[in-house]
Amino acid sequence: MSALVDKALKAKRESKRVDFKSTFDPESTGDWCELVKDIVAMANSGGGVIMVGLDNGGAPSKNDVKAVLDLDHAKFVDKIRKYTGFEFGELEVHEAKKQDDTVAVIEISAVKVPMVFTEVGTYEVATAGKQKQKTAFSKGTVYFRHGAKSEPGTTEDIRNVIERQLEAIRGEWLDGVRKVVRAPQGSAVTVFSGEVKESSSPEATPIRLVDDPNAPGYRLIDHDTTYPHRQTELVDVVNGMLPEGIDVNTYDILAIRRVHDIDGDPRYCHTPKFGSPQYSDNFAKWIVDRQKENKDFFAEARQKYYDQTHGDS
Repeated sequence: MSALVDKALKAKRESKRVDFKSTFDPESTGDWCELVKDIVAMANSGGGVIMVGLDNGGAPSKNDVKAVLDLDHAKFVDKIRKYTGFEFGELEVHEAKKQDDTVAVIEISAVKVPMVFTEVGTYEVATAGKQKQKTAFSKGTVYFRHGAKSEPGTTEDIRNVIERQLEAIRGEWLDGVRKVVRAPQGSAVTVFSGEVKESSSPEATPIRLVDDPNAPGYRLIDHDTTYPHRQTELVDVVNGMLPEGIDVNTYDILAIRRVHDIDGDPRYCHTPKFGSPQYSDNFAKWIVDRQKENKDFFAEARQKYYDQTHGDS
């Protein structure tokens, strides 16, 4: 369980990074509009967690959350894409316990570039016996979290997004400087001219990425080059490499990541300080190779991930 989820389960009120929903009906357009609004606002604000099954005071609402837990990951991706035009899949849904009650947890990662609503989010509500239209968000708006609310962004929100990215870049630079300063006496620092990239030239300097903690350290220069794929982009890459008739979706990739601890393997994944994980071409190749070795690889990963998130129930 992440520290944020643990904090949310103990919280007695909502905050910038924690939101409570007493219930959620997957068949309700209104519930989806409000949920998408909160997901987008949290992603734009640096990430957060939505707890379905808790009232505004953080107490169990006693409502059944099985319908939420049974939703396919692709359903969330489709709903967000419908209103933003952006395929955001950096969220996870799993269950947790508060006292003896089951809660549906939606963990949301941050985005580097804020998502903008490209479609209006409207739905019907009954007021005084009449049906009236309510707008959750308007076309062209960018939502952020302001305390416990998801609201249209301000200049300060955009400034905060820029600051998060600058802080991440500064952190990477300082990390590299610290590694040089702390290097043992006699260590050699190699300077590469220009961009570090793969080459078949016999004059190229060979390097190798390994997970051996005793091996000499190597700092990746351009993560966008060495780990070019977000999860949704990785799906397209893998599907392009798989045999005809075999396809994966974002849930398959998520299951593989969790079951095989991919996000902790530097050969396959890089997670920026502020942003969602990025994956290497080697990870795509690894997935395809596993499927060639075991035709049930994807099905087994989905089942193991389901067992992990549902307590083997």
